[in-house]
Amino acid sequence: VPSGHSRVREVEAENRQIRLRLSQSLGTAAQPQEGNYGNQQWGASADTGPEDVENTAEEKNNHTECPRAPSVQKCELIHVACVCAGHNASRDVVTLVKSILFHRRNPLHFHFITDTVAHRILSTLFQSWMVPSVQVSFYDADELKSEVSWIPNKHYSGIYGLMKLTLTKALPSNLSKVIVLDTDITFATDIAELWGIFQKFTDKQVIGLVENQSDWYLGNLWKNHKPWPALGRGFNTGVILLYLERLRRLRWEQMWRLTAERELMSMLSTSLADQDIFNAFIKQNPVLVHQLPCFWNVQLSDHTRSEQCYTEVSDLKVIHWNSPKKLRVKNKHVEFFRNLYLTFLEYDGNLLRRELFGCPSQATPESIRLQTSLEDLDEDDQCYDFRRERITVHRVHLYFLQYEYTPTEDDVTLVAQLSMDRLQMLEAICKHWEGPISLALYMSDAEAQQFLRYAQASEVLKNRKNVGYHVVYKEGQFYPVNLVRNVALRNANTPYVFLADVDFLPMYGLYDYLRRAVVQLDMAHTKKALVVPAFETLRYRLSFPKSKAELLSMLDMGTLYTFRYHVWTKGHAPTNYAKWRTATTPYKVEWESDFEPYVVVRRDCPEYDQRFVGFGWNKVSHIMELDAQEYDLMVLPNAFMIHMPHAPSFDISKFRSSPSYRNCLGTLKDEFHQDLSRKYGSSALKYLTAQRNI
Repeated sequence: VPSGHSRVREVEAENRQIRLRLSQSLGTAAQPQEGNYGNQQWGASADTGPEDVENTAEEKNNHTECPRAPSVQKCELIHVACVCAGHNASRDVVTLVKSILFHRRNPLHFHFITDTVAHRILSTLFQSWMVPSVQVSFYDADELKSEVSWIPNKHYSGIYGLMKLTLTKALPSNLSKVIVLDTDITFATDIAELWGIFQKFTDKQVIGLVENQSDWYLGNLWKNHKPWPALGRGFNTGVILLYLERLRRLRWEQMWRLTAERELMSMLSTSLADQDIFNAFIKQNPVLVHQLPCFWNVQLSDHTRSEQCYTEVSDLKVIHWNSPKKLRVKNKHVEFFRNLYLTFLEYDGNLLRRELFGCPSQATPESIRLQTSLEDLDEDDQCYDFRRERITVHRVHLYFLQYEYTPTEDDVTLVAQLSMDRLQMLEAICKHWEGPISLALYMSDAEAQQFLRYAQASEVLKNRKNVGYHVVYKEGQFYPVNLVRNVALRNANTPYVFLADVDFLPMYGLYDYLRRAVVQLDMAHTKKALVVPAFETLRYRLSFPKSKAELLSMLDMGTLYTFRYHVWTKGHAPTNYAKWRTATTPYKVEWESDFEPYVVVRRDCPEYDQRFVGFGWNKVSHIMELDAQEYDLMVLPNAFMIHMPHAPSFDISKFRSSPSYRNCLGTLKDEFHQDLSRKYGSSALKYLTAQRNI
């Protein structure tokens, strides 16, 4: 929900604090040597044309005085393009976008050239982010591959590293100019300043670039090092101003192709992807390039001259992590730059949902629906906070880590949700369940980064590519448990799902057992919910039973108990544990009030009811709806799961200590019963009757 004046003031205050910290951090920075920026070694070369010499002289002035860029109209729309493919690049582009949104004062239109993975991730993220005055368009990278697939490329970015060459074709024909950015960019200023530089282009200039800050294009870095031709040091294509309208008039598509074909006859392949071809083109056509001041692309690869681009914080505009080492790059001030990057990496993206005052944004259908729902709420209602949470739109980042899995027709995904305090359960679950997992994680931006570091360092987790991690970002005072569950459920890609909780360990071999069960019980053609009996231990160290016989022995000895036997017997009593002890075939049980078993169902099952937040009735309501839809509840005779002990959640503590919390839960139950009756008719009256008889 777009925030008001108080949120804007908070962001501006944080902006000032960050600037202050960065100024203090850079206070010990070494001063650059005067005169390097603009001589033949650092700028103009023997091949530089008259206009380029003029630009280079201008660069020296820009470096020392950092003049203000031409002003941009208050509500002028700024267009930004980015090529993004895969899970990792999708994470990187979010940090880039955060840094742009933090400083921006203009409406933005992002143009993403994506593969199917990045499109799914980023489209979901922006739809749920709902940032005012931000438009997003997507373009299918697969449709552009044929344009560049003929070019051999040694760069680690692969075919996607060549796609910036195709932007005149990929982007709309009525788009006249665009800022093009790599995903490993961080902004330290308002992007409107960069957009304003288009006004400084001469009539002939079509592309704006910063000079390359390494010696790569000078050659001789090692024996037989032969770079592509370039003007002097060449240019870096991490930040580009593209005058699309003029490029199209110049027949850019034919020109870069001819350049690439000519050079490939001797070079055989590119080493730096599109950058090599851009530079070879500029070498032949120097009059077409506008050289940007180097602080618009401070390049942090090893052994660069980037520190000559700045003397203080106000000089910094754009930081470019253009080394494969990324944050581990060798640079005198890398700690300072890393802190700047981490500021945006962990920054609360909800704070960026702020209006641009004086720049009216076009309301989306989703924002109109949300505003209407908010206006319908009664702020005097004692359950206002519960109802408000139900309509809150949480940012969602799907597939936070790499996911690669092709399901089979009898496949089952374990579906669960967790927060930071249950993170320690992940490794154990992965050891017990070798099949696919869909996990939704309710976390802040900073916690999501802690999780990322944890997962990448774990020997168990980093090798599992069949676990989909979906981050739902924190907002509001309640844990939206059923919303988070639904995110995990929607993004399972197998025909069947095992709806579990993260604090349970499934028995060893349960994945294979369930796959056989869904076939034997004809789950594909019948409405069944397979119940996996739940047990618990009060011991933190448990010798996990390897069979049903061993579990029964531990049950008799008091090492294990049926789940919630001591505090909430009704939740699992209908499982009929006495019958289960001797059962050898699946048996049907009837629904009873407050029954909340863990079940295996088809993926097209009803979703969880999102009115239930925090503690209470979040699973009970789901099982009730399964029964209302006439699912048969079938208990599996040779399956089990065991709940591991942990500290009580914050929400259960609120439930126990707050009478108003319990009263509101009762109100929500009544409303759920009424909705169930309207949806399923007289057959749903039994649920209301059962509730009144409690």
